[in-house]
Amino acid sequence: LFLAVCAVGIGGTFQYGYNVSIINAPTQHIHKFLNETWSSRYHKELNPDLLTFLWSVIASIFSLGGLCGALIGGSMAIRLGRKGALLMNNIIAILASILMGISFPTGLFELLIAGRFLIGINSGVGLCVQPLYIGEFAPKHLRGGLAMGTSIFLTGGILTGQIIGLRELLGGEKHWPLLLSSSCIPALAQLLFLPWFPESPRYLLIDRGDELSCAKALKRFHGSSEYRREMEDIQRECFALDGEKPRKPWQLFTDPAVRWQLITVIVMTMGQQLSGINAIYFYATYVFEQAGIVAEKIPYVTLGTGVCECLTALSCVRSNYVGRRCLIIGGYLLMTLWCTVLTFSLTYQELYSWVPYMSMMCVFAFILSFGLGPGGITNTLTAELFVQSSRPAAYMIAGTVSWISFFTVGMLFPFIVNGLKQYCFVVFLLECFFVAAFIFLIIPETKNKSFLEIKKEFHKLNFGRNA
Repeated sequence: LFLAVCAVGIGGTFQYGYNVSIINAPTQHIHKFLNETWSSRYHKELNPDLLTFLWSVIASIFSLGGLCGALIGGSMAIRLGRKGALLMNNIIAILASILMGISFPTGLFELLIAGRFLIGINSGVGLCVQPLYIGEFAPKHLRGGLAMGTSIFLTGGILTGQIIGLRELLGGEKHWPLLLSSSCIPALAQLLFLPWFPESPRYLLIDRGDELSCAKALKRFHGSSEYRREMEDIQRECFALDGEKPRKPWQLFTDPAVRWQLITVIVMTMGQQLSGINAIYFYATYVFEQAGIVAEKIPYVTLGTGVCECLTALSCVRSNYVGRRCLIIGGYLLMTLWCTVLTFSLTYQELYSWVPYMSMMCVFAFILSFGLGPGGITNTLTAELFVQSSRPAAYMIAGTVSWISFFTVGMLFPFIVNGLKQYCFVVFLLECFFVAAFIFLIIPETKNKSFLEIKKEFHKLNFGRNA
């Protein structure tokens, strides 16, 4: 099971975290490349406004690709299988790496834009299919811990990108094309290791009707002595679905039986992106400067934020015994607290010499709190709230909401910060508190429950307590 999670994660959410992270390091070098390419091509200087526009396209086209990936990820998982979809997804990543790698020697910045779009598609598919696959092959009592592999590899990708992007490694002027094309390495690793593992047992039995292959897959994943209980659980779910085919996303919106599951997924996914984590990263450099850290050393201190997220994701595997509700509500409430403290500390930054260090503490505490709940549990719950026929469509909807929210934050965030300054955290603390309250009032505990048991819990919500 552990090796399966590693094989799935290295080409899944790791790619998302890695490609979000590495684009920051070569910003100035890409600006120079754009200027030089434009001058040699058109024999005139690149207008500063056009330069800003081109850079914005290179940075933001990734989220547009991610949205496209989310929209096709569920369909790929149904047609090719969970494992097949991930393997095919690596072809997109390798093509993207080639395009980004040859953009500099060929002098074609258009290839850089195309490569970023394709690696965005790869990340969108990975974010959709990886938690779907892990959630389906994990035993009921280990589902929460194994599903944290999604968060661990995402944060591990961010941290790896921060390290590889240091100017001493591939973040320098000579090596930035190699940095952007290095995303082919995780793709090749997954192509090498993932074929050794079986397809999702639930997909094999419920979607394909192949009971023999399902039993073989369960024996590989759970052991020959433990697989029978899980087999019976899958057979019960198959019987309850009574041959129901995989559903389309728009069918979920018209089905009252999944109304509150769908609302829950949308609220949690939006809450994750709009929680203020982007604001924290934006303010981190300013906070570190105010604490007296030399500008040249800030990239190394920023590594601490990546380490924080990664360690929290790892610790959540152990702390999952407290339940999903407790972790995610606690995470959002702690983020509400740190937003409040950070607003005050940034407001009175100049008053006392120790206040900047309080701000530094809040930055790391907020990131730890995000990893404790919203960062790790959201994808786990999306897998648990739906039965087999609805799960791929639910991930398509969740992915679409996530990428639209990601793009919206990227577009509106600079205006929010410019308009409200440090008081932007008041907006985020209200949002975090609202999501915590919603989860407390609506979501039942899902730990150690089968998918059918969770469906029955929501049946009471969707049709009344006496249904």
